[in-house]
Amino acid sequence: MAMRLSLAVALALALTLTTSVHADDKAAATGLTAIRCGHLLDTDAGKLLGATTIVVEGTRIKEVKAGSVDIAGAAKVIDLPTSTCLPGLIDSHTHLTFETSPTGYTDQFRWNVADYAIRSTVYAKRTLEAGFTTVRNLGDGNGESVALRNAINAGIIPGPRIFTAAQAIGSTGGHADGTDGYRKDLAGDPGPKVGIINGTDDAWKAVRQHYKDGADVIKIMPSGGVLDESSSVDNAQMTIEEIKAVVAAARDYGFVVGAHAHGAEAIRRAVLGGVDSIEHGTFMNDEDMKLMKEHGTWYVPTIIAGKYVEEKAGVPGYYPPQVAAKAKQVGPIIQATAGKAYKAGVKIAFGTDAAVYPHGQNAKEFKYMVDAGMPPLFVIQAATTHAAQLLRREKDLGSIAPGKFADVIAVDGNPLDDVTVLQKVGFVMKAGERYK
Repeated sequence: MAMRLSLAVALALALTLTTSVHADDKAAATGLTAIRCGHLLDTDAGKLLGATTIVVEGTRIKEVKAGSVDIAGAAKVIDLPTSTCLPGLIDSHTHLTFETSPTGYTDQFRWNVADYAIRSTVYAKRTLEAGFTTVRNLGDGNGESVALRNAINAGIIPGPRIFTAAQAIGSTGGHADGTDGYRKDLAGDPGPKVGIINGTDDAWKAVRQHYKDGADVIKIMPSGGVLDESSSVDNAQMTIEEIKAVVAAARDYGFVVGAHAHGAEAIRRAVLGGVDSIEHGTFMNDEDMKLMKEHGTWYVPTIIAGKYVEEKAGVPGYYPPQVAAKAKQVGPIIQATAGKAYKAGVKIAFGTDAAVYPHGQNAKEFKYMVDAGMPPLFVIQAATTHAAQLLRREKDLGSIAPGKFADVIAVDGNPLDDVTVLQKVGFVMKAGERYK
């Protein structure tokens, strides 16, 4: 038994070491592929171009040529004469290891880590086929998203390119504390190893543990949330000193830091603490928006999540009573807040909180953003160039340009006229490999 365990540990370690770095360049195909598009949306220039040919070599884009042209030496030609090609979309806020369910609050007592991990492979495939070739995964239960990322990078299963936070970091009894609502003998006392901190020393320990465990980014929970079983959705749950400590530790390891924050005070602390993005931001006020502009803080609205929880709060028994009450607070406000932030000039990146609603429906967020007052081009850039900047991966992602990863999707129609066409993606390529 000990020998088997040692072998299992060794194999797991080997997989982590060989696949934790994003492995797109390892899977290079041979020869050239030409994708001939009826139109191409240039997200860098903000222009819809006419017929365009994208030349792919291995995992990356070699050339972008005007017109539908023949490419010498192209081993494969993909003709999409009636389609508009765009860069692969980026969702800056997902949870690929679980999904909304009326039994979700009891499933956690019945399911093992393996149950969540196996289901995550289905959610990842759905997300990729919906046109989202990259995601920032902001929280899981037991680090399953690290294994999911590694399996995708190794080519074992299909899925988007994942930058994962693993478990979120927050305070005892806060939104990050997965034992909220448990009876005391089951709750235990989770600590920094699983992201629960109380004080600055714990903050440093938690970030370093996340680095050890294979995280790519960091997520903190400085405010209450909707889906935990506590009473408040917007109270501040981390001190500014704790936030600053997390950010300082994260900078040592090159981590981008996202902050789940609904309440105005939590948002203020997070921005002053130096986080890179505010997630949800439901109750942000004018002062918060001003601070975000001054500090260059990104905002990820997740309107679809607010809409979905409000809808399900009206279904008897879908959520516990306290959760339903909070959902009814957030749902009617979150879209208007996003519109105000856009008008105020806050930087916005696309993100949906996938898992709060069923995976694969991410593109519904585009229509909600447009209805909030954002132009179609802006919301598409939020899911391409803006999101790539938030990830600090603009050299590789966010537009169709030479040298970048060959992440290409195609839709029928013009998404600048009707963003809902993005809900029906007909072609998906990630890093030079066609998945749909």
